[in-house]
Amino acid sequence: MKKILFLIVSVLLAPVNLKAQPKHFKVLALYENGGHHIAFSKRAMVWLDKLAAEKGFSIDYIQKPDKINDEFLSHYQLFLQLDYVPYGWPDSAAAAFKKYITEGRGGWVGFHHATLLGEFDGFHEWQWFSDFMGGISWKNYIGTFAKGTVNMEDKQHPVMKDIPASFRIEQEEWYTYDKSPRPNVHVLASVDESTYDPQGDVKMGDHPVVWTNEHVKARNVYIFMGHSPNLLDNPAWVKLVANAIFWAAGVK
Repeated sequence: MKKILFLIVSVLLAPVNLKAQPKHFKVLALYENGGHHIAFSKRAMVWLDKLAAEKGFSIDYIQKPDKINDEFLSHYQLFLQLDYVPYGWPDSAAAAFKKYITEGRGGWVGFHHATLLGEFDGFHEWQWFSDFMGGISWKNYIGTFAKGTVNMEDKQHPVMKDIPASFRIEQEEWYTYDKSPRPNVHVLASVDESTYDPQGDVKMGDHPVVWTNEHVKARNVYIFMGHSPNLLDNPAWVKLVANAIFWAAGVK
């Protein structure tokens, strides 16, 4: 009897493994279903669905921001801007998104086209979004694509966990901006323009490509690389995106 009691007490007092599965969260992904980013969007969605199934979160997709409002966004802990442009949004959607970010109602991860800031397709620049991205405007891009080496700048940030100090991007159109966002954001990684292959004259010097804006309440990460579906074959990029998703959602 004493032995049985000892075993019961031992089980009850044993340390509990608190490292369980991450808490469930919901993701809203606004994606482009046309133009030259459609191949990336389609492949990224397959990967995201697989990640969601493995890690226990759920994800909904929309192709336009028209239905976005406060109530709609209240159901999601993370907003994924999957290459979608920062212009042409209805005023109500823009206002709800701004509140979501500034008040920290959820997290945000944006890719590539999210910094196409300027006068495009007859729309004026969304000044608040420009400020959110570090006060930048789009200037130019490498339309013929180039390889390039991305260097980590903050290895302590959770988004950069288990990311190589440097990794190669095999195909990207590398935007340039009217100025570096660095003074207004926390830079996590930058591209070394001297490693471009082929070399060209579309450069900006200090060239951040992964950053977070710590002046808003929402956890947020912008990842410039997001044009080619080949990125899904790059382990460093895949790990970076997964880290960004879980960190911005507040899971880690």
